[in-house]
Amino acid sequence: MKAEIIAVGTELLLGQIVNTNAQFLAQALAELGVDVYYQTVVGDNEARIRQAIETARGRADLLVFTGGLGPTMDDLTRDALASYLGRKIVLHEPTMRKIEAMFAGREAAFVESNRRQAMLIEGAVPLRNDTGLAVGNALSADGTHYLLLPGPPREMKPMFENDGSAWLRKLLGETNVLHSVVLKFSGIGESALEEILIDLIREQTDPTIAPYAKEGEVAIRVSTKAADAEEAARRMEPTLQEIRRRTDRYLYAEEDIALEAAVVRLLAQQRRTVSLAESCTGGMIAAMLTTVPGSADVFAGGVVSYSNAVKHKQLGVPQELLEGPDAPGAVSAETAKAMAEGMLAAADTDLAVSVTGVAGPASAEGKPVGLVFVGLAERGRPTKVERLQLSGDREGIRLRASKRALYLLWLTLTGRG
Repeated sequence: MKAEIIAVGTELLLGQIVNTNAQFLAQALAELGVDVYYQTVVGDNEARIRQAIETARGRADLLVFTGGLGPTMDDLTRDALASYLGRKIVLHEPTMRKIEAMFAGREAAFVESNRRQAMLIEGAVPLRNDTGLAVGNALSADGTHYLLLPGPPREMKPMFENDGSAWLRKLLGETNVLHSVVLKFSGIGESALEEILIDLIREQTDPTIAPYAKEGEVAIRVSTKAADAEEAARRMEPTLQEIRRRTDRYLYAEEDIALEAAVVRLLAQQRRTVSLAESCTGGMIAAMLTTVPGSADVFAGGVVSYSNAVKHKQLGVPQELLEGPDAPGAVSAETAKAMAEGMLAAADTDLAVSVTGVAGPASAEGKPVGLVFVGLAERGRPTKVERLQLSGDREGIRLRASKRALYLLWLTLTGRG
């Protein structure tokens, strides 16, 4: 089955809200084995909604609408589809009673326009709305299937997960559904990773391999359609094994988690602790770690040593490293090493990570924007320092430096560093 998602709402076209519904539905439909080939956004105009329906019917078996089921005159999705199909709109009594009870419970006068939320296209299956008022519609006509869902995500998602997906499963009968494994990588860019796997990507048939990137991380989704998880795993395993073999140094997880979550998990498994000495990243690494549940057991704390005075007083970085005609300066391998070692001693942790650099927009100490040094001190082992030359704007450099620091910590924890 091929599907098209049609999001109705002028506010979407104006960029006033983001179409998160389409993202959710595309993933949910894929899990049911339904391929989404197109996504359309159309404003609150009945003629243009009808035109969108006409276009979609020519290229999809299933049309999934979000929005346009509310009480106001610009909520036109149901009206447009009913008119297009030549069907009447009828009152759904259970929804009407729910709306009347809601007004009565609030001791408020009934607003007649709310009756629109209880209207159903003739012959449609009603989809209950547990978090709102507008009833959903599911119907089939002339070989095409239609699913009408409300626009607010807090109403749309539970309606789809409860009644909408059940209606689709019944419609689909026995079918192969999409199974995927997400592989997460760090320490390597999207193009470099693609080059390592280029023959697998070019020759892919089943399973499929789809790379995508975020700042400081890259992911690959390996997917296949199968009747159950066991069959899917059997099909994907040879491809997964080959990817693992080629990317062992960069593959940090076989699930869709952030690098900081993988680091916290490793620290917990090894019963080790870490502390941070951050300069140009300004506490960004600490913020990343503390978003992960359980980080309190492994992250002791840190110092944002933005000034030379704090580097010297709080971390014990020698003054001769920071200032003077022959000093290497705050942005140097020597200072990164001293920061990490000072933090290790001050926090009494198993590991300490330091970052110092020039995030921009201007150079500092005569050093270029994007020059960053990351230090990693480990109890009982020599301190490591890595020099980076990063590109991008200030926030991009800070983010990439933070992710690189976490990657070096991951390499150390896994014994690959």
